[in-house]
Amino acid sequence: MTLTETTSNQRSHRPVTRVEIADFLDTAFDAGPVGGTDLARVAQASGARAELVTLLAELPEQNRYARLRQLWEDLPDVPLGA
Repeated sequence: MTLTETTSNQRSHRPVTRVEIADFLDTAFDAGPVGGTDLARVAQASGARAELVTLLAELPEQNRYARLRQLWEDLPDVPLGA
């Protein structure tokens, strides 16, 4: 399955939240700054739902993130929690 491929049973209508993103990216920054595609791969490997993986894969490719909080600059509309 590619980063953007999904099956119908993986789709959800609830919004992705910052808490949910944090849950799946716990160790993503351990090796240093990473891009959106790398973050999407980590989330997918951790079992994140398709909407979260797609959101991360769509981050600006030129941006590198050393800490979770840096994501919020590019994801200002993602709510804290449900």
